[in-house]
Amino acid sequence: MKILVTGAKGFVGKNLCAQLNNIREGKNKSYGDLTISEVFEYDIDCSLEQLDSYCQSCDFVFNLAGVNRPQNQEEFMLGNFGFASTLLDLLKKYKNTCPVMISSSIQATLAGRFGTSEYGKSKKAGEELMFEYAQETGTKVLVYRFPNLFGKWCRPNYNSAIATFCHNITNDLPIQVNDRTVEMELLYIDDLVDEMINAILGNEHRCEFEGVVTVPSETGRYCYCPITHKTTLGDIVDIIYAFAEQPKTLNIPEIPANSLAKKLYSTYLSYLPKEKVAFPLKMNVDQRGSFTELVHTLNCGQVSINISKPGITKGQHWHNTKWEFFIVVSGHGLIQQRRIDSDEIIEFEVTGENIQCIHMLPGYTHNIINLSDTHDLVTVMYCNEIFDPNKPDTFFLPV
Repeated sequence: MKILVTGAKGFVGKNLCAQLNNIREGKNKSYGDLTISEVFEYDIDCSLEQLDSYCQSCDFVFNLAGVNRPQNQEEFMLGNFGFASTLLDLLKKYKNTCPVMISSSIQATLAGRFGTSEYGKSKKAGEELMFEYAQETGTKVLVYRFPNLFGKWCRPNYNSAIATFCHNITNDLPIQVNDRTVEMELLYIDDLVDEMINAILGNEHRCEFEGVVTVPSETGRYCYCPITHKTTLGDIVDIIYAFAEQPKTLNIPEIPANSLAKKLYSTYLSYLPKEKVAFPLKMNVDQRGSFTELVHTLNCGQVSINISKPGITKGQHWHNTKWEFFIVVSGHGLIQQRRIDSDEIIEFEVTGENIQCIHMLPGYTHNIINLSDTHDLVTVMYCNEIFDPNKPDTFFLPV
């Protein structure tokens, strides 16, 4: 299958083309038997002759080309309606009735505050052009009205508040929020790309619109992505600022599967400047070696790295409720544990050549001994709770 993507260098186009090329190259096999032989990437710097050639042989069209921030209002109609006309004329020229998807906007509803939107009017005109084309040629058309999009590679200070917030906060620049209570419906770029690729397979989601409200309908005139997130501007800002604190606090924010927070965090990280990609960790160093906390989580504890010098014994304590995993990743060591009311010692010889995870049991005093005379012992340590100096639950007792 040959796929034509117009507006290929835009935000949606870049992300879509990246995934289409992953499928083409056999790197992404999560879409069943979908086979892509070519991805035609068309943008404003391409020639009309190239578009003509692509329209002759393509098997599916994603028309993502459009104008968001023109120099004058007339450019809206030229960019959003005029180009669509050119594209459809070329397809008709070659009697190519392959499916055509067009990216529209919720503003095309012309409902409420969008009633006077010139951008919305141009998008609406593009939609109607598509419906007329479908009626004339019998072509399957897929008209998607996007809400607020966000994700990696979105241009800041353009038409995405989240892109601007992420860019400014990662670069220690101020942001402006006039009304924290403004409600937003957000669509993450990966969810959109997944929907678009499924549309190639004929698995698009259809709907109608009641004002700006999406109403799912199997026979709907329009298409939509069923996974969106509704929140307020203030909540978005608070979440992003919490991300910015992570290198200082080590706290990984709550990011449940498929949550807005998880998607925002990935988006935020994509805007980090080079000087913030790496950040220092506090190494607690003494004559025995070092202990460094890596990450904290609110509900799932913390992860640390322990380095013991040759011949050193660390630990010699027990916990009531706290428990740990010790995972030696380099060196040769011995882990000992003893229930505090028993003389029986259980031992585990561990090496970085045979990585295994050892439970540190509640009510058992335990230690870890570096058996090497020459090499450090490096251990990843997971603890089920963040260390609280006011309630350490740690009591000295030799094994």
